[in-house]
Amino acid sequence: MVKSHHLAIEPGDVGRFVILPGDPGRCKVIASHFDNPKKNAENREYVTYTGSILNEPVSVSSTGIGNPSAAIAIEELRAVGADTFIRVGTSGGMQPNQIPGDLAIITGSIRDEGTSKHYLPIEFPAVANIDVVIALREAAETLGYNTHLGISHSKDSYFGQMAPERMPVANFLEERWKAWVQGGAICAEMESAILLSLGAVYRLRVGSITLIAMNQDKPELGISTDTAPAIKTAIKAIELLIQLDRKNEEERMNATRN
Repeated sequence: MVKSHHLAIEPGDVGRFVILPGDPGRCKVIASHFDNPKKNAENREYVTYTGSILNEPVSVSSTGIGNPSAAIAIEELRAVGADTFIRVGTSGGMQPNQIPGDLAIITGSIRDEGTSKHYLPIEFPAVANIDVVIALREAAETLGYNTHLGISHSKDSYFGQMAPERMPVANFLEERWKAWVQGGAICAEMESAILLSLGAVYRLRVGSITLIAMNQDKPELGISTDTAPAIKTAIKAIELLIQLDRKNEEERMNATRN
């Protein structure tokens, strides 16, 4: 079996459930929450570990920064059998009631990037799987974390968001940012749009949870770098999804017998 070109993985290397951090350095930390984690591959920005949760194979694989890199990761993970993905990362808060350290559970994304346009017309919404959203919300509530559910602004340019005044198209960027905020977008990040779009194309279960690292309009609140709550929430959500799958399978089997 030939290993995938970018992630250097093959069937059997990953479980159905995959956590997707952007940063390769977070993979080992996330894998420490698995039973018997093992590093399967490392190539470019992509690092993959696999272990188990509740005796179910579960993996973590980094995507690198941005929607183009994330698309490659999701495509190659899907090709070897993964079907449930939770992105874990960081984001910037966009609403006045958000403080650094809060969590954002992303229910959909503004597709302000180029990658997903190569899969679906821009009119097609990027929406998270409802079971994953519910699992993330229940997990966060159980763990006692302050969360916000809503739409993310998913884009390609980090500095176009952080320093729009430096750009020749500053007015364009700033006016659109005001519209996203007025529309109720809760956070800005760089990977969820393609994850949610590929979820639609390939019928995958997908969701995204991010640390709100800062509030862009309130820099005086400082910056949080503690991704542990987001990681723990994703782990707990996967436990809930495994239990949900087992319950549904048991009910299906019972219905077949009857």
